[in-house]
Amino acid sequence: MSKQVVFHIGGWSSCGFYNKAYNVLASLSILFPSRLKVVDHKHSSRDEYRSWLIGDAPGSGFRDTFGLPKASKQTSSPFAWIETPSGSNSYIGGCDDTLAWCKSLCEPREEEETERAVHEDDGHKAGHGFDYDLVVIGGGSGGLAASKEAAKFGAKVAVLDFVKPSPAGSTWGLGGTCVNVGCIPKKLMHNAALIGEILSSDTEAFGFTAPQALDKGHSWTAMRESVQNHIRGLNFNYRVTLREEQVTYLNKLGKFIDPHTLELTDKKGKVSQITASRIIIATGGRPTPLNCEGGDLAISSDDIFSLEESPGKTLCVGASYIALECAGFLAGIGVDTSVAVRSILLRGFDREIADKIGAHMEDHGVKFRKGVVPSKLEKTTEGKIEVTFSDGSKDVYDTVFSAIGRSADTDKLGVSNINLTVNPRNGKIPTKYEQTSVPNVYAIGDVMEGCPELTPVAIQAGKQLARRLFDGSSTPMDYRNVCTTVFTPLEFGTVGYSEDSAKETFGEDKVEVYHSNFTPLEWALSPHRAKHPAFAKVVVMKDTSSVLGLHYLGPHAGEVTQGFGVAIRKGIKHQDLLDTVGIHPTTAE
Repeated sequence: MSKQVVFHIGGWSSCGFYNKAYNVLASLSILFPSRLKVVDHKHSSRDEYRSWLIGDAPGSGFRDTFGLPKASKQTSSPFAWIETPSGSNSYIGGCDDTLAWCKSLCEPREEEETERAVHEDDGHKAGHGFDYDLVVIGGGSGGLAASKEAAKFGAKVAVLDFVKPSPAGSTWGLGGTCVNVGCIPKKLMHNAALIGEILSSDTEAFGFTAPQALDKGHSWTAMRESVQNHIRGLNFNYRVTLREEQVTYLNKLGKFIDPHTLELTDKKGKVSQITASRIIIATGGRPTPLNCEGGDLAISSDDIFSLEESPGKTLCVGASYIALECAGFLAGIGVDTSVAVRSILLRGFDREIADKIGAHMEDHGVKFRKGVVPSKLEKTTEGKIEVTFSDGSKDVYDTVFSAIGRSADTDKLGVSNINLTVNPRNGKIPTKYEQTSVPNVYAIGDVMEGCPELTPVAIQAGKQLARRLFDGSSTPMDYRNVCTTVFTPLEFGTVGYSEDSAKETFGEDKVEVYHSNFTPLEWALSPHRAKHPAFAKVVVMKDTSSVLGLHYLGPHAGEVTQGFGVAIRKGIKHQDLLDTVGIHPTTAE
């Protein structure tokens, strides 16, 4: 098996080329943990970076330590190099050089051994003397999966789960972000919007007269109550399941005292301690606050699904999938909805499809304010929120919903008490095979550096880690080719490389793209749907015909994409797609 490469990259935080190169490296370090470790040398400003790189006097900068004319002339960001096994440094170059190196890492290697996940010795042994074999900090999807899996193998396990209120005061029960303030309520409210579109636009074509339900309009209160009742049922079931699996549930906030000792604080402020041989951090992430004057007036995804009343005229800030999904279902149930977009929609996803999603949303009532961000939020005398934008324009809204990103929920963990390495930029924890810089402490899910922020990923990683820790497995978590779906009004299912990332990684001349527009049969009787047909794209490696990515825009995108994910994981070729007999008449066909 190839030796692990330690790749160093320096730059300044707002440099686009540095961020581009670093993000590719961080992703590859998750895909190939046995072959790549990334060390980040990020500086807060351009001047600070240049002072480090060039120095205050000729020959005094970091670049001069390489003794190479090319390195000594570089002034741009990023600056990349590899640490050799002997401890010396090998110069790589800038952004393009880094991406070229990444491309070589991705090239298939014949007769390579099956990867085995081998952890550094964490000191765990029978008769260790601690209170628990394993304590999991975080009762979300990944934490619950890891705890129950470990308990199956006879481990004595406890789960800590304590929800810190959002700035707006929202709290919720056991189960984490996905169940309470994420995937579950989002999908249910998205479904409400789809039902609304069918009732308002499609019924007459299928022989129905205008339904009585439309005359009454949409009731936010009724939808909210149904959604929250469903979530409360899930919260209860999780507690029951933990008890059945003999996992101790502690509704307490955990903080490290030392690598094996946690200080616990309950809702009443009572403090106690427990110890564990091994600890898994599975605290997930929380929304990044809106950073402008009056930003505390904005709510986030922690709040929107449990609002007592309809949000009314709403400004969604951000162009992430969370922002667009929420804007989509709000507009779909009749809420006056705008989206403030600083640059592009759905950064990191296929660009062509992202633009199609934006056009569809715009034609379905969502108003986009492009190239602006809020610079000031101010409460009016009527209780509304006046927003001043970066271009000087203003508007008044009932609700401002911020979805500009998420940061790992690690600030209350006491990581400095155990010298745990944390990325200062986003609070995330670098790992190798989910093991952190402290050998007996592990991390899974959204809190882990470079991990796809998806519930099924956290669940699978938690199970795989528990099997390695307590059942002798050496199978690593496979973070490659993970399917996901963006539940915008026109749903978007995706797996593998986007067209842009494939060309960037392998070279434009090495990639071939096949695409198709089509009308799903269920849309065929509704003329209003003709303007935005469904769309499919397959990204293929020219020389091998391997399918690198598959992307689908249309109804039931999650259901369609899941099966193709299995095929791509197994190395499907483009001809295999052509030779497969479809199910007729379906969009998957």
